[in-house]
Amino acid sequence: MVVILKMILDLIDHQQFYRGMVPGLDAGFDFLKRTDLAALEDGRHAIDGDRVFALIARGPGVGREQAMLEAHRKYLDIQFVIAGVDQIGWRPITECTRPREPYSDEKDLVFFYDRPETWCKVPAGAFTIFLPQDAHAPLGCENEVHKAVVKIRL
Repeated sequence: MVVILKMILDLIDHQQFYRGMVPGLDAGFDFLKRTDLAALEDGRHAIDGDRVFALIARGPGVGREQAMLEAHRKYLDIQFVIAGVDQIGWRPITECTRPREPYSDEKDLVFFYDRPETWCKVPAGAFTIFLPQDAHAPLGCENEVHKAVVKIRL
């Protein structure tokens, strides 16, 4: 069976439909469902060592014009909005042709000058899943947003 995945946007209450799709995804969802995320300090929180961990952050968005497309090769992202509303841009990595600098293996990160093909409004209680083929531009909002980004090593 071949499963072709693209960016996913859904409510955390529907996370059961995505469980088991990728090793580590269940641990990420368990963390998001069982943890009082609003009470966590900003920073990195271990879930399963370097294989699955969460980054908690809060602050203002940068707006669509300043939001940069980024992509990862080693990790997928579950981006979960704890409070506020984020706007996240998306573009297939195959259509990103203008890297800002070479891919950083150490940071598992590359930024692009290319612009998102589409934007998604992601309210509190919703999550997105971005795989390596998904370039994404988080923080396209201009309001305060509180987020958890769960990183899952592929």
